[in-house]
Amino acid sequence: MNGDALRPVHPALTIGELARRTGLTVKTVRFYSDQGIVSPADRTPAGHRRYGADAVARLDLVRTLRELGLGLPEIRQVLGRERALSEVAAAHAAALDVRIRVLRLRQAVLRTVAARGATTEELTLVHRLARLTEDERGRLVGEFLAAVFGAAAVSGGGAASGAGAGSGVEGRWGGVATSLTPRLPEQPSDEQVEAWVELALLAGDDGFRELLRTLAEDEAAEAAPGAPPRPGLAVLVRETVGPAVAAGVEPGSAEAARVVAALLERYAGLVGTAGAGEQLRARPVDPSVDPPVERLVDRLVRRLRAMADPRRERYLELLAVVNGWVAPESSGEVLDWAVRAVQAVQVARAAEVTAGGEAGPGSW
Repeated sequence: MNGDALRPVHPALTIGELARRTGLTVKTVRFYSDQGIVSPADRTPAGHRRYGADAVARLDLVRTLRELGLGLPEIRQVLGRERALSEVAAAHAAALDVRIRVLRLRQAVLRTVAARGATTEELTLVHRLARLTEDERGRLVGEFLAAVFGAAAVSGGGAASGAGAGSGVEGRWGGVATSLTPRLPEQPSDEQVEAWVELALLAGDDGFRELLRTLAEDEAAEAAPGAPPRPGLAVLVRETVGPAVAAGVEPGSAEAARVVAALLERYAGLVGTAGAGEQLRARPVDPSVDPPVERLVDRLVRRLRAMADPRRERYLELLAVVNGWVAPESSGEVLDWAVRAVQAVQVARAAEVTAGGEAGPGSW
């Protein structure tokens, strides 16, 4: 018996057989072999490589690690036991987290651009907004809120500070500014990233800033100096008009006119003009009443129109998404109804004045 017969027999796999067992190409197996990732167990007298059964398991691991994105240097360290697999996996998972955030931002940019039909200039702006750091987002929001509430804070008894931490707004409007501050979480969802981009674009719109500034200044003007906070117009409209809208009352009906009279009476109390509701219901109409009730109605219509601007509600919807809040209840239908109902009363009263104070049939 010769010595060769005493050697243990190991299955010897050709490079083609190894490729078939691992699902890799012969070219790939040869590359890994040349790189020292998997070494042949032996060679034939003609120089052809032969691999042991352990090469299959080794290449299966290599293939898995490559599909997970690890590079050859890391794989070589794992196979050589220079680094623990758990350590490499943790480092790579962290790197993937960064990559995923970048991809989410890119996706948000593309979706926003597609939805808005954006120009090339807007694409650049949207991309910049999506890539802002937390500090940069804070400065952008702080500048926006300071621009909106700065003048209103002064007229309302407060003072606007510089755009530092938070909103940069103090005094009467500090709490309001805080409630309007978006805070994108460290690990935002796709929806939150897209909402942030749209919200940031809206916050940078000069027309929207002017709208909010006007609303804030009007509300500040309606607040009695030194008096404790009281419900504003938004609350009055919801409480007075909401039931009529829910009941399906038509804005131009006599019932709607009574709702408007009640709303105007409450609004007159808010701005310090008593008796407006009685004047609105008076018969015959007396246009010489001082101050004219029409002036208060005009003011109410202007306020309601501003509050009903869809950009205002859209900002609140986006804010809820970014901050992870429950979606706010829409006030659009109630505000729209209030505008139409008050305008219908205006038209009816103008017609009565023209007719000499005679009420038309069904006008109330």
